[in-house]
Amino acid sequence: MCGTCGCADEQPRTIVLEQQVLAKNDGLADANRDWLRAKSIAMINLMSSPGSGKTSLLARTAREFDGAPLSAVEGDQETGIDATRLRESGCPVVQINTGTGCHLDATMLADGLRSLQPPDRSVVFVENVGNLVCPALFDLGEQARVVLASVTEGADKPLKYPHMFRSADLVLLNKIDLLPHVDFDVAAFIDAASMANPGVRVRRLSVSTGEGISDWYDWLGEQVPA
Repeated sequence: MCGTCGCADEQPRTIVLEQQVLAKNDGLADANRDWLRAKSIAMINLMSSPGSGKTSLLARTAREFDGAPLSAVEGDQETGIDATRLRESGCPVVQINTGTGCHLDATMLADGLRSLQPPDRSVVFVENVGNLVCPALFDLGEQARVVLASVTEGADKPLKYPHMFRSADLVLLNKIDLLPHVDFDVAAFIDAASMANPGVRVRRLSVSTGEGISDWYDWLGEQVPA
């Protein structure tokens, strides 16, 4: 007993409360995944920081890739600018504006897929909201995750944002045509990506010139359901 007040003399305790805050999202993501699998649709979650070239990559892919029908769910906080660019390339698009939200979630994707109605045996791209933090945390029901970086960013991005790169199935390094004009260490970037995600595939390309774009198309072809 406590000599001062007579209360029970207890040692301080730490109570750990674990709550799977993403449980609802994960359940909806699994439902999205089941729906996509039933229709033999590959959904690719494309993530990057703003300005890395996601929309340019998808627009060129829509014009040139002939391995499967393509469509897209476009995520931005505001405007439909990128969705318009994709439609002009011939890609069917549904725009989702998140307002103050920094990512897409499984509920938004379920709504987007219902509006998009992609055909069986096709590929759906998700162009996620541009940042290297929030999108990595939310499963959308995708088949694969692609992280796009560019040589105009720091080569240490995989070390500073490890969760994003750790979840990637493929890392694309874009704008390599600018390497003669910027201070960017490609080898250091690849090493950093490998530290975050051992064994991850890293492919170099330039969307503007087409250099290395065939490697991207080859990987994409591997994702198309038989």
